[in-house]
Amino acid sequence: MICSVNTMGVNGIQGSPISVECYISNGLPGFDIVGLPDAAVKEARERVRAAVKTSGMKFPSSRITVNLAPASLKKAGTHYDLPILLSIMSACGAIKRPKSSSAFLGEVSLDGQIRPISGVLPMAIAGKRAGFETIYVPAENAAEATLARGPAIIPVHTVRELVDALNGETTLEEEPIWVPEKCETTILDFKDVLGQENVKRAMEVAAAGSHNILLVGPPGSGKSMLSKRLPSILPDMTWEESLEVTQIYSVMGLVTAKSPLVMQRPFRSPHHTVSNAGLAGGGTNPRPGEISLAHKGVLFLDELPEFHKDTLDMMRQPLEDAQVTISRVSGTVTYPAEFMLVCAMNPCKCGWYGDPSGKCTCSEASVNNYRSRISGPLLDRIDIIIEVPSVNFEDLRRRKEAEPSAEIKQRVNRARERQHKRFGEFSGMCNARMGPEQLRTYCKLDEASETLMQQAFDAFGLTARSYDRILKVARTIADIEGSTQISAEHIAEAIQYRTVEL
Repeated sequence: MICSVNTMGVNGIQGSPISVECYISNGLPGFDIVGLPDAAVKEARERVRAAVKTSGMKFPSSRITVNLAPASLKKAGTHYDLPILLSIMSACGAIKRPKSSSAFLGEVSLDGQIRPISGVLPMAIAGKRAGFETIYVPAENAAEATLARGPAIIPVHTVRELVDALNGETTLEEEPIWVPEKCETTILDFKDVLGQENVKRAMEVAAAGSHNILLVGPPGSGKSMLSKRLPSILPDMTWEESLEVTQIYSVMGLVTAKSPLVMQRPFRSPHHTVSNAGLAGGGTNPRPGEISLAHKGVLFLDELPEFHKDTLDMMRQPLEDAQVTISRVSGTVTYPAEFMLVCAMNPCKCGWYGDPSGKCTCSEASVNNYRSRISGPLLDRIDIIIEVPSVNFEDLRRRKEAEPSAEIKQRVNRARERQHKRFGEFSGMCNARMGPEQLRTYCKLDEASETLMQQAFDAFGLTARSYDRILKVARTIADIEGSTQISAEHIAEAIQYRTVEL
């Protein structure tokens, strides 16, 4: 007898419907799973067999063949356990056949418990697209699955509980749609930073337009302190952005039943010993790396020259395309990677090159060697390069509270709202992501601005990419000031953010 049960698979963060077909025939007892299963899927045979027996049912002693269709797609993960179990028990007549409009997800334990799985949200969204009316998921994943806002989500605790419900002996309640609660979160505030007003202005501009920024200064000048406070002035996330980021975190198993939705922009700060795969993603079954986990948020690289040169250069393509493609023998996966790159570095190995204190002991060759660890093409992709000088004694002595993050964030939000109106509210576009067409349309310069740009282009030896990035930063400065046109003052401020020599 043949029985088919619906489930979903996930490739990257894209879910797709999968049909679990079971055929039971006469012959020597056996249990085979076909359809490109990985090791975790093949091991479902032992988990399913034990779960059936401990749930009070009899496992058929026949020839069992389970096919995961379409067979051309790689199947990975433990969420196939539950649909495999149901297809077998339905094929042998132990339970009623599940409805064709229902889908099932879940890992089964040896004692019949339904354990939580990763990647539920992208699979629930795929189920919504496929037209499924009901999706049965582990109870701990139910809140996350409701974020798809489509099919009815039924939480399940045990195999026995689900079997009784399918046989009509009991009923299972639908999970209500999860609604986020307002909670106070502790975020580092810019009011704690004394002095460095010019750097704060640069970070405000970077946050408003999602521009990449590099902070250069001696030890103790506040580079890390300023960078870690950047999330407090980033614009609020839209529902679409939260859903997109949550799908990535769901695949990685980083969401919880209490907080199934990522509502704050990510801030990722990997150590400089991070590997290529750790930063960009990879593995036998490719998983997202730090640049994808920083999607719609900040990737902070402290002590930038200490990172491996090839690891840094690997970011050049994602910075341009806002996505990363990982190719392996098993297939190709594309993850979104639209992040704001924030870097901090010392000007030399000892950290004091150019400081008025004269503490630097590095030779010119040593300084050049240290800075050469960062390639020119990568620097060309950074919109703002700002010097962070040592804090003056007077700023420390006064202890006057600086402008809080809440006030800066208001200006950032207003600037981002202007960008949403300009590019379309649901496009997710910001000034840093403008293409050639948008630059021609929204970054027109008057005669004074053109003259200033020409002088800067010749004086600093700018590239075409640097020219475009100055225009984008100037557009953001104009948005903060509430100006519809870019003026010479906006261009002048944008140019000063490209004059630091590295």
